[in-house]
Amino acid sequence: MSRQVSVKSILRYNVSVKRGSYGFDAPWALAGLFFGAVVLLVLAAVSYVNDVPAAAIAFLLGAVYTLASAASYLYTTRRGKFAVWAEELGRIEGDERILDLGCGRGMVLLLAAQRLREGRATGIDLWRGVDQSGNAEGVTRANAEAEGVSDRVELVTGDMRELPFDDGRFDVIVSSLAIHNIPTVEGRERAVKEAHRVLRPGGLMLIADFQHTPQYESVLRELGVVDVRRRDLGWRFWYGGPWFKSEMLEARKPSSNGGEAVLRRPHQDAAPAKDVGEGA
Repeated sequence: MSRQVSVKSILRYNVSVKRGSYGFDAPWALAGLFFGAVVLLVLAAVSYVNDVPAAAIAFLLGAVYTLASAASYLYTTRRGKFAVWAEELGRIEGDERILDLGCGRGMVLLLAAQRLREGRATGIDLWRGVDQSGNAEGVTRANAEAEGVSDRVELVTGDMRELPFDDGRFDVIVSSLAIHNIPTVEGRERAVKEAHRVLRPGGLMLIADFQHTPQYESVLRELGVVDVRRRDLGWRFWYGGPWFKSEMLEARKPSSNGGEAVLRRPHQDAAPAKDVGEGA
């Protein structure tokens, strides 16, 4: 299969119909954007009726701007992040032990599980609805059943600051928009240190977030990780616009023998997994 054909297949997979239901990220924020747009439209109408054209135009432009931000947010939470993560997970070989920190309703967890043949995907969360609409362990289990990967998935209720796992247990650790929900600097540092602890030497860490990624990188470097980088995930992971962009922190824990285990990077002719696109 050519590289071009493979990438097109992956992108087609990203936007096709998925079977699970994955809700909305921080639904109160999305609702706030739409509410703000409605208020601005009302103000524009009132200004126009009262013959204040300058104010009407200003309010109308504000409404258009706010609606565009809401559309960006809606696209990311329903489609864009799926496309980005499907590409990131294309490097999975199929026999890894994967941990998803703050797995929520299972979007990243189940995308990863679909690429496993002999491995296992574990998700840990406190299941808080304020972080994601309908966030509950039962919903994630139902999504795993719907996607046909329940035999490869384990769910754990727990705090990412105190992971109930042995040192070096996992080959890959992923997290999407979760660590920033920890309110303190010390708590976030503890979560990153715990992730590092349970990652095996040579293992891969992928953390997507729109806040605090420089802090995560600093913690890993203090722990002796030198193969670490941050990169912009692009417009598909904007929550309203480029001012609310997401970054990927990618790191590999040093191997005990000084070498590195290699997983494929995104777009390296990874075969597409089964369809998982837009949800209810």
